Parts: sequence; C-alpha cells; structure tokens
Amino acid sequence: MLTSCHDSSLVVDTLRDVAREQNTTIGYYYFDFRARKDLSAVDILGSLLKQMMSEIEIVPGGILRGLREQTDAIYADEPQLVNIVQMLQLITSSQPTFLCIDALGECGGVQRAKVLELLKQIVEKSPGTRIFATGRSPIGAEIEEHLPGRVVSVSADPRKDDIIRYIRSRLAKDKTQDAMDGCLEEDILEKTLGNISGM
Repeated sequence: MLTSCHDSSLVVDTLRDVAREQNTTIGYYYFDFRARKDLSAVDILGSLLKQMMSEIEIVPGGILRGLREQTDAIYADEPQLVNIVQMLQLITSSQPTFLCIDALGECGGVQRAKVLELLKQIVEKSPGTRIFATGRSPIGAEIEEHLPGRVVSVSADPRKDDIIRYIRSRLAKDKTQDAMDGCLEEDILEKTLGNISGM
C-alpha cells in the first residue's frame, strides 16, 4: 500500500494495538532524509528483524531452530542480507505480519531497489505479510515494478485549506501573542505554503 502522506505513525500505533490483541507481528522503519547516505539494506532489514524478534513472546520450535541456524551464520562474520531475509521469512511465514516503511523515497536509489527486491522475496514466502509504505507519488511506480499486482496506491495529498487551518491553530497557541499581527501571520502562511509545494 502506498500513500503520499509522510507520517505513518498513526498507522503504526493502530497496527500495534491490533497486534497486541491478535497473533500478529509488526515491524516498522522510519527513514530520515539526513541519514540516507549512511543506510544499507542490512541496516533497514536488520532493524525490522530486531523489532519483530522483540515482539514475539513465545517463538515456535520450528522457527527457533531455523533462527538458531541463521543466527549462527550471522555471528560467524558480518550480518549477511541472505541470513536476515531468511530469518524474516521464518517469522513472517508463521503468523500474520505488517511491515510499515515510512518515507521510502528518502532511501537512496540503489539501496531502495535492493530493499524492495528483498521485501518481494519475503512476501513471496509469506502470503500473510502486508506492507504499508509511504512516500511521494513518484515512488509508486518503483514499488509497483518490484511488487507487481500487490500494490494499492492511495493518494493523500494535503489540501491547502487543511494546511492553513493547521498553521493558524498552531499560531494561535503561540505564547508571545504580542509579536503576531495579521501581516506576519499572512507572511508565515505564504512562505510555508510555498515551501511545502509538492510534498
């Protein structure tokens, strides 16, 4: 699933509530544009794996054996993507899973393609796995290319009126009311709306 909305924390919180009530696992990753050059597929999928392992209260025996084998392989040297993917496949194939990835477009192109290809491998082995990804509109075609027939795209472009209403409500809470006048408020609105164009 793809939406152009940048903040998926509400979705993650809702899914976490569902996961507590059902036998469901959730993993999420929030991309930060400031760290995009430092990220690798190992970092991203390794983070998902770590979260999901911490969420499982009782690991079934078959998964535990498989995880031990993969863990031995990982600790033999540097973590290998193939081992991380196999461990994720073991977990996600055992129960319904949600993988949430926020701001996917902030991941560098080469690493993003690698992450999408690995997510495809996970979903192919785990039909109960659902992926929720957010990003700007152009990323939709790339996701569709890697996960053909599995993508539902939902546009969530903010409306100008909603943005204006939000900014005005925030300005109304400003503790230094004397510093604000109508001209300054209009200037803030104009510059903010100009800066967020296309986001």
